[in-house]
Formats: sequence, C-alpha cells, structure tokens
Amino acid sequence: MTGRVAAFPMYNRPELRPAFDALWEGTRDGLRAEGEEDVPDRLTVVDEGLLAFWQRPDLLLSQTCGFPYRHFLKDQVTLVGTPDFGLEECPPGYYRSALVVRRDDPRQRLVEFHGATIACNDRHSQSGYAAPLLAAQEAGLRFGALQLSGSHHASARMVEQGEADIAGIDAVSWRHMTRLDPWTGNLRVLDWTSPTPGLPFITAHASLAPILGACLARALRALPRVMRQDLTMIDLVSIDRQHYVAVVDPAVEK
Repeated sequence: MTGRVAAFPMYNRPELRPAFDALWEGTRDGLRAEGEEDVPDRLTVVDEGLLAFWQRPDLLLSQTCGFPYRHFLKDQVTLVGTPDFGLEECPPGYYRSALVVRRDDPRQRLVEFHGATIACNDRHSQSGYAAPLLAAQEAGLRFGALQLSGSHHASARMVEQGEADIAGIDAVSWRHMTRLDPWTGNLRVLDWTSPTPGLPFITAHASLAPILGACLARALRALPRVMRQDLTMIDLVSIDRQHYVAVVDPAVEK
C-alpha cells in the first residue's frame, strides 16, 4: 500500500473529474514505468483543509494556488510545473481574474464599486481575494463588506443572486462556468485583473520534481482530445519560483 498521496483539487468540478482522473492515471503509469513504486493508484479525496494537505511530507503531487505558495509553501514544496490554458492576454502559464458583476448592474467602471459587497472564495486565494483587492486599491477604491463563499462557483452565484455586488473569479474557472452553468448568462465581466503566474503543480519530494513534470506533461499530451478540450489545458510550462514570490499583495486594510 502506498505511503504517498496525490490530488488535483483545483478546477476539479464533477463534470471534469473523469479527465482529471485520466490525467492522474497517465502520470501514475509513467512514474511506475520509470521505476517509481510508491505511487498511489488513485487521487486522494482531500478531507482536511487544503493548506494542511499541501504541507504533508508524503505529498507526491498536487496543485496549489499562488497565494498559499508564496506565503506558506515555498520553503516546504518544490514546483513541478504550471499548466498553460492559453488564456487571452496572459503569458503562457499565467492567468488573471474576471471581475464579475450582474448583467443588469448599471455601473460600468470598477471605481463605481466603492463600498460594494465583494464575494471571495477564500482569504488565501490569489484570484478571488488578493487580485481583486489589489485591483480595487490601484483604482483608488475600497470595497465594503467581504463575504466568504468557499469557492469561485459560490462567489459567482452570490453575485448572480444579489447577495454580493462583485467577485473575482479565476479566469479558468470562469471559462468552465460559462460553458457549464447557464445561470452565468445573468453575469458579465466588468474588468480583468493583471496576469500573475498560474496555479502550479507541487511536490514535497524535490528530487522527483523533474520526473513528475515529465510524466505529467506526457500524460496530458496522451489524453483523448475530448478530455483535453474539457480541461482546456494545453501544455505544462516552467515558471521560476521568484516570479511567484514577487507577486504583489494588496495592502492590509484596517
């Protein structure tokens, strides 16, 4: 029985689970073909908090967010690679946040949302928390109440249902939502935040990072076309850790 764990918790909504499972199976088989025996058969269902999971010493492979990486994980894990989703106006491997509002909201500029209620998935989220707050500060405004939702999907839903005025939604999540959730037709993108390095794959086993990256990239290329289209993941790229660490945080509001 394996002592290591692996999980792909980011973007892994039910409709995409078969593709993520297939991506892991290809990675797993590639690792075993290279002589790695301690490789789990299946992805782990994460019961504990994600931050605790990413800090496990038996973490073979997972995907994290840039904010927890630079604040909590950079000295505990090794970068394996970053998926490139071919996002518009983003360098390879980078992403940004859609600042989403209700379609019938008459406000047309971010500065008009001074004092507005923002829905955030998590305070440790780059795309849902840090990026929209920094964009607001750079535009010279300050949001009012902050409602924590638990997920990008829930944040967008809160805006759609009038429980919040605006939300920062990861561009990849927004792409999936506009394809799979008809109610997003009631929303529109007010603006976009500046691109930052995307969500990296990580490991607690530094010596395995090169082979993990190679096997993951091969598994991605070997996926059936329909699964690659579902994931919208086109490649795995290398982004230096310093580019993650250098991302600017919003000023702490008092």
